[in-house]
Amino acid sequence: MTTAFVLSGGANLGATQVGMLTALAEAGERPDLVIGASVGALNGAWVAADAPLQELATVWRTLRRSDVFPAHPLRGLLGFAARSDHLVANSGLRRLLADHLRFENLQDAPVPFHVVATDLLSGAGVLLSHGAAAEAILASAAIPGVLPPVTIDGRAHIDGGVVNNTPISHAVDLGADIVWVLATGYSCALETPPRSALGLALHAAALVIHQRLSLDVEHYADKVDLRVVPPLCPIAIAPTDFSQAEDLISRSYQHTRAWLSQPRTPSPSSLFGDHPHHRNVSARRQSGPPPAVPGVLKENTSSNQPATASTSRRTQP
Repeated sequence: MTTAFVLSGGANLGATQVGMLTALAEAGERPDLVIGASVGALNGAWVAADAPLQELATVWRTLRRSDVFPAHPLRGLLGFAARSDHLVANSGLRRLLADHLRFENLQDAPVPFHVVATDLLSGAGVLLSHGAAAEAILASAAIPGVLPPVTIDGRAHIDGGVVNNTPISHAVDLGADIVWVLATGYSCALETPPRSALGLALHAAALVIHQRLSLDVEHYADKVDLRVVPPLCPIAIAPTDFSQAEDLISRSYQHTRAWLSQPRTPSPSSLFGDHPHHRNVSARRQSGPPPAVPGVLKENTSSNQPATASTSRRTQP
């Protein structure tokens, strides 16, 4: 049996994947291959390197907006004047990868590692499995208009989330029998829209990501043993706020542990169960955007535990 970990994008909410990964590791779950998109590619590189998750948690706890999206007013003006194709340089992400990436090429990863990007001109999704790991991750994280496209093999590439942010399809094509999906969710409890252009772009991208995930989960539910780790909800963190990583990691860890420990008889038609994110997606299909969800998630809350598509035994954490 081949087990794949699929990690979606989600900007600052990528911290939640650290809690998920820690709970899965404690439960004895290990991937045979890792596929990541956008921030999921950053976290996925850590998993593929078989590096200590405690160190990844430390990276997230010390991360700030300026480390990922360094402010450069002139760059924004140039973008507005059609003199630049992006608003923010990727120098911060490059520095982050230079400091922490543990292998030079994708094919050198101890655990097979694949990164999803989008060919800017053709619009086709691209699965990157060989070549410079840093360039592949930067390409996968290149939010259109925000971060610069990255040229690989003479072709410009942008964020994998444009076409396939939670690449379940690639995991299936690569022969995975069990697919763990680690989705970041989105800030579903914001009381007001993000005020900055960057924040609005990130939040809009997160909404698109979750919509695509919901559709993909429904499509692949009866084709593979699909195990969707429930994203946190509610979340009321601004898309550019990287200071809440400690809380996100802790809550996600407790939430995932509680979910793993609960026996269930899931059905493909309710992969998210009664999870608020799933209700929000369903509601939007019928009547437009839902109201903000009040309150905060409590640790070990049972009301937010969804079902999964797998009927196999769960390992107790």
